Amino acid sequence: MANLKIIVPVKRVIDYTVKIRVAGGKVETNNVKHSMNPFDEIAVEEAVKMKEANKAKEIVAVSIGPAKSQETLRTALAMGADRAIHVEVADADTVNPLQVAKILKGIADKEKPDLMILGKQAIDDDAAQTGPMLAGLLGWPQATFASKIQIDEAAKGATVTREIDGGMDVIQTPFPFIATTDLRLNVPRYASLPNIMKAKKKPLVKVKPSEYGVDLTPTLKIVSVAEPPTRKGGVKVDSVDALIDKLKNEAKVL
Repeated sequence: MANLKIIVPVKRVIDYTVKIRVAGGKVETNNVKHSMNPFDEIAVEEAVKMKEANKAKEIVAVSIGPAKSQETLRTALAMGADRAIHVEVADADTVNPLQVAKILKGIADKEKPDLMILGKQAIDDDAAQTGPMLAGLLGWPQATFASKIQIDEAAKGATVTREIDGGMDVIQTPFPFIATTDLRLNVPRYASLPNIMKAKKKPLVKVKPSEYGVDLTPTLKIVSVAEPPTRKGGVKVDSVDALIDKLKNEAKVL
């Protein structure tokens, strides 16, 4: 078995199946179903598959957020993570990607992982910045938008297939490195009831951001959130001339 230690950060977000509602200039979150960020689920699944293939020895799940983030960590533990770290903050929405990356760097400095697998983005802010920022802070190679990760038998590095606009990009990287997951990397498993029960007994420790020397003073402020304008219904036209007239005079796109 390879002796890889893998850290997988996970985020609690509004479930992707929920229709988002906006009220009072912000997204309504009260009594709304939350779950693990889908790209983070893919990251956990990939780490678990590596352990099942005897490529890794330990998986550590990390979440930065309020107390309810522990539910997300328990899901990661039920999927196959070995232990969890909860960095408790009152409101995760006030923590920007750079602050998250700095906290994860502090955790990496203490844990000494060989690999950190992150979702390429969170579906709430769609920033897609934490992985690259973390790689920059640590000085590690990064393999973003990964659709395939192959660990070599000697555990000295990996070959990663990345999804890019022009097709596929194949790169090789030594350990340690940062990987961010794309949708086609795998299909996450459902946690079984026995594993959900076992997850309750797995270690989960709470820490404060101050332990990593990170200042969480908000640097970004969401001024307002608004739903997109309601789309008007289409109309039929009798001729090409009528279509051109509408595009010129009504839609003003010509």
